[in-house]
Amino acid sequence: MFRLTVDEELELRLLEPRHAPELFALVEAHRAHIREWVRTPASLMSVEDAHTYIERSLKAFAVQDGLLVGLWHQERLVGEILRFRTNWIERSTELAYWLADTYQGRGFMTRACRAVIHHAFTELGLNRVEIRCATGNRRSRGIPERLGFSHEGTIRDAQWIQDRFVDHAVYGLLAREWGAPPHSASA
Repeated sequence: MFRLTVDEELELRLLEPRHAPELFALVEAHRAHIREWVRTPASLMSVEDAHTYIERSLKAFAVQDGLLVGLWHQERLVGEILRFRTNWIERSTELAYWLADTYQGRGFMTRACRAVIHHAFTELGLNRVEIRCATGNRRSRGIPERLGFSHEGTIRDAQWIQDRFVDHAVYGLLAREWGAPPHSASA
């Protein structure tokens, strides 16, 4: 199974069905915070929903169409990163993430995203990583900005969250900007 050590504090692990209770408990404890900006985890209303969500992500992982990893801090699940919309012809992918509010402000998600981006460019041979964030979500937007992404534009009314549409700021980063030349990917 996929596992990526970020540093001495953080590790990324492929979410598996056995993690469903822990994922649901994390979402439940931080639901008010999560649902302000992220639709999918906030829609998990039971352990069974979390199990289904993880199973669906494992199917995507099996066909190299995505990756859902939990972010663990000292053996405690604190958030997740999703790599999705992987296009092997164009060698591009998109990242989404969320972190429990009690763990924000410590650089955890920036460090974790850096590790996933490095893996995407160096191990998978991708050429482009994209991150889309609600324009009003300053914390989330800070991550691609700190990691050297270019703000490429805004998509108006890009997503329905709770009771409103939110605009998305679109950020892109190329392998050559990261310092990792793309190579031919056979996937």
